[in-house]
Amino acid sequence: MSGEVSYYAGQTAEEAVARIYDRSGRPVAARRWRGVSGEIDLIAREGAEVIFIEVKKSKSHAAAAARLSRRQMDRIYGAASEFLAGEPRGQLTASRFDVALVDALGRVEIIENAFAA
Repeated sequence: MSGEVSYYAGQTAEEAVARIYDRSGRPVAARRWRGVSGEIDLIAREGAEVIFIEVKKSKSHAAAAARLSRRQMDRIYGAASEFLAGEPRGQLTASRFDVALVDALGRVEIIENAFAA
């Protein structure tokens, strides 16, 4: 897949995931939020909790999951820490890390609290 095609496929996947969160009462507060440490695809809120969402798209959900590396998780943790620094409760803000897997047919599987597994 070319860089441009990958970019638009990623945007489409992120939009589909954002709609799922919005429709389930967890509004998306930020898209492609960038800090010094890295980028977070989507940030949603569920009450006082902040949900950091990494979206992975591939031919299958398993292939999408395999694309998430430890190094990438560390960058997401760093960026999340930067984001939380701007919250009223700072690092004490309730938060979790979800991974949304999108397959070639556009089906979405959300793994809540995925980084804790």
